[in-house]
Amino acid sequence: MVHPVDAFVGQKLRNRRWMMGLTQQKLADMVGVRFQQIQKYESGVNRVSASRLWDLSQALDVSVGFFFDGYQGDMPGENPDAAIPEAGIMNHKETIDLVRAYYGIDPPARSCLLELMKTLTADQNQQMA
Repeated sequence: MVHPVDAFVGQKLRNRRWMMGLTQQKLADMVGVRFQQIQKYESGVNRVSASRLWDLSQALDVSVGFFFDGYQGDMPGENPDAAIPEAGIMNHKETIDLVRAYYGIDPPARSCLLELMKTLTADQNQQMA
């Protein structure tokens, strides 16, 4: 049975790996494990030890605390199921790919693109109203 904390940490690990454009194999090579171990960490099937969490934080250029940021469940009196990340927008690879591509654009063009997106969204919202 997957513990909610392990599932949460695994999801944060997957999202950060995607954001950095790393494969499971590349990350595994960076921290000295097999890619299957990364799969198990990301699914929450295997717990990440403190030393491995340190290695992962170094490879992914985040603090160890990053993996717990936003965790709200598993406190006395709380619903532990609330700790498992919802199928929210940041849990989709497409979103991560979009964000990575967006930040690959030079800043002036990125500002223009953002304004265009806001305009298109506003237009669409007005049509739906």
